[in-house]
Amino acid sequence: MTNSKGYRRSTRTLFSREFRHRGYIPLSKLMTVYKIGEIVSVKVNGAIQKGMPHKSYQGKSGRVFNISKRGLGVIINKRVRGKIIPKRINVRLEHVKKNKSREEFLKRVHANEKLRKEAKEKGVFVQLKRMPEQPKPAHVVKVKQHPILCAPLPYEFIAYK
Repeated sequence: MTNSKGYRRSTRTLFSREFRHRGYIPLSKLMTVYKIGEIVSVKVNGAIQKGMPHKSYQGKSGRVFNISKRGLGVIINKRVRGKIIPKRINVRLEHVKKNKSREEFLKRVHANEKLRKEAKEKGVFVQLKRMPEQPKPAHVVKVKQHPILCAPLPYEFIAYK
């Protein structure tokens, strides 16, 4: 029998829910507040068939461009034959979650602003760029006791009678 070419082809494990995460959907998932311009990830919930995006969008991140009563409009970049096309899809709230990738960046921006302000008041230079871990500075290790040198015993031929 040939492969069917259906909309949900090969999604048996892709859309299945995790162990101990089956059953009802918590209300906090539906009560989450989304804003236009926010980054969200598409994570399909197999229990709800309404408003389910195509499997090709599973795990992709995009920006919210529209908010409706029970769903979101999300712009997702999709690669089609070597070109990247911004696709606009409408997804129900159960199939999206907030993306935390930008939180660390925003936290760093606020911290840098604070450091820049303090440095300007003091009139000193402060390094705000992220730097890779530098090599450790050279140092001499002082030994409390000198090492004891070991040598093999000289070979002795023992004749048994």
